Amino acid sequence: MEFVIACLSSAVSSFSEHLCGFICSKVGNPFTFKSNYSHLQQELQRLNDLKSRVERDHDESVPGVNDWSRNVEETGCKVRSMQAKIDANKERCCGGFKNLFLQSRGVAEALKEVRGLEVRGNYLEDLLAASRQARAVELMPVESIVHQPAASQNLATIMNLLNDDAVRTIGVWGQGGIGKTTLVKNLNNMLKDASSTTPPFSIVIWITLSREWDLNSIRVQISQRLEMKEKTNESPDSLAARICERLKKEVKFLLLLDDVWKEIDLDALGIPRPEDHAACKIILTTRFLDVCRGMKTDKEVVIHVLNDDEAWKLFCKSAGEEANLEDVEPVARAITKECGGLPLAINVMGTSMRKKTNKHLWMNALKELQKSVPYNIPGVEDKVYKSLKWSYDSLQGNNIRSCFLYCSLYPEDFSIDISQLVQCWLAEGLLDVDEQQSYEDIYNNGVALVENLKDCCLLENGDDDRSGTVKMHDVVRDVAIWIASSSEDECKSLVQSGIGLRKFPESRLTPSLKRISFMRNKITWLPDSQSSEASTLLLQNNYELKMVPEAFLLGFQALRVLNLSNTNIR
Repeated sequence: MEFVIACLSSAVSSFSEHLCGFICSKVGNPFTFKSNYSHLQQELQRLNDLKSRVERDHDESVPGVNDWSRNVEETGCKVRSMQAKIDANKERCCGGFKNLFLQSRGVAEALKEVRGLEVRGNYLEDLLAASRQARAVELMPVESIVHQPAASQNLATIMNLLNDDAVRTIGVWGQGGIGKTTLVKNLNNMLKDASSTTPPFSIVIWITLSREWDLNSIRVQISQRLEMKEKTNESPDSLAARICERLKKEVKFLLLLDDVWKEIDLDALGIPRPEDHAACKIILTTRFLDVCRGMKTDKEVVIHVLNDDEAWKLFCKSAGEEANLEDVEPVARAITKECGGLPLAINVMGTSMRKKTNKHLWMNALKELQKSVPYNIPGVEDKVYKSLKWSYDSLQGNNIRSCFLYCSLYPEDFSIDISQLVQCWLAEGLLDVDEQQSYEDIYNNGVALVENLKDCCLLENGDDDRSGTVKMHDVVRDVAIWIASSSEDECKSLVQSGIGLRKFPESRLTPSLKRISFMRNKITWLPDSQSSEASTLLLQNNYELKMVPEAFLLGFQALRVLNLSNTNIR
């Protein structure tokens, strides 16, 4: 009998467990209601946070995000309605057996739905992260600067500034042909390889500007990089507003503006202000320090020419193994030196000499380069001179171009005394003067003009310890001579300074010349008669010159500047 009772008891118990499991699987377990309800509230909050992240990072490359977001919204509405009913029934004792089962079932089903959406959302977030990483930085083809110490140091400096939260806008400036674009392209590619030393950017936007850029073309480039949908007949202000809202969704973005020639209104582009988006960074490259000032850069990184060792290595890379041939190497090094550490000039000259093994061809190239107007060297005029001439063309103001060209009258690497230079400019009528100005006012005007040329990388500090001198980079001077020698206006010049000249070149003096420089030579005599309309004649530092014939000076009726210092004239 006990055996039968035990069997019946076991059967009833088993049946009860199956029945209870069946009921609970269909309508929920009332005994886990409180736990499920608590989990539902927590996981719904987590799902909403996930939804915010996914929608912030959403782009068209990942399908299904909109449908998922809509499902999350619908589920949220359903759960909030359920919560309102549950809260309304709290005062009743468990809400009654039937009500408790119904509520428990609804909570269990909602919890299952929320968890399913969370799994799907995590998957979408992973896809978006992969997509974002792929588009964050677009690799750019560029020559590596890994083995260039100065460039690598500049790169490290910029990277440190990117890691500095107090620095938002960085200006990278220096003369044309110095390698600013190469530097920031290497920076861009370095950002592709995320590491502990590299600040993570959700996107890097690279914009290359032309000299004649307009704001709307930049806006369009930015919107394309952000993969924003184009709208027909959209106004510039509307596009700027959309760009601003889109960029605010980026966790941290970097805007690279390459080759900026004049100040850009970032507000008009739609770039968020620091107070609206503190995590954005901007780098601009320019030839002009005034551009950095106008755009209120927080830090400026000036890029200098290469040192002798780096210049030689770059030249050999461009010229090939021929540069190291025993009878060629001394000439090749001299050519490299003539390039003045300017990467653009070094690359052009090296490429033009590639595969040439004849020493005489190398010597001819050196002589051509020393002429300042190397018409017979392929690429120098088109790729180097015309590129640097853009800086000259951009000069604004009365007579500033003439003032710049005047500096080319002095020899290579010559430190020009600023006070003497200003006096020459004044005598030539190149400074704006009125009757009310004192000489001090005029001098200050001349010094300001010198600083303007330095800020445009067309002049640099002289070699003297004192700050009262300036000089021209060798290649910039060559460009100035090239401009002045071919000029048809009142700037046409003949520059034969510092070349060891012994005989006065009478045949070179044409009526169209405005300025003539034979300074720092070995001239021993001057012709008895000469006819010239030149306003400047520089003959200083010809130590062997002992006499100036009276008829010679009478031939220069238009002279305003004559320098005979440091000669043997008595």
